[in-house]
Amino acid sequence: METHEERIERTRAAYREAHARLVRRLSDAPVEAVERVPADAGWSVAQIGWHVAATDAWFAAALSGDAPGAKPLPAGVEGKPWSELAAGLPGKFEAGKAVCPPGEVRRDDALKRLSDASARLDAALAGLPAERGLRYAITHPVVGTVTLSQVGDWATAHTIRHNAQAKRVLGS
Repeated sequence: METHEERIERTRAAYREAHARLVRRLSDAPVEAVERVPADAGWSVAQIGWHVAATDAWFAAALSGDAPGAKPLPAGVEGKPWSELAAGLPGKFEAGKAVCPPGEVRRDDALKRLSDASARLDAALAGLPAERGLRYAITHPVVGTVTLSQVGDWATAHTIRHNAQAKRVLGS
């Protein structure tokens, strides 16, 4: 059985890898391609990066307690395994207003926001006490109830999902 500390370290490593791949994609593509809004009115790659950064900042605030939202699970209730939550996610869903990017985002701004948010998220994961991680959760209307110890898995899956979106937008 994996300890809380081992789980957090594994999660942090997976998140860092996913984050690094997204940052590479934004950094390596031509700036014009990253900032171009697609004809289908979807997000530009820079907007995708901005959104991931805003979401990661929200995750970090929820983990640290700087933002309200995490609530104790009722006595005797445990969260569903992340694999079950992830399996129930729809292929596409709308982002909340707080994490929707503005109409125009520059690559450098997206990269700066990604760097800042990932540092905060990594620190929040590293500092998450086992009791808080296992007994507190956030509930999202689409994802469901996610324990704080699963937020790193959610952040990783979110980053991977949007990296794939960025790849499609860039056509690479």
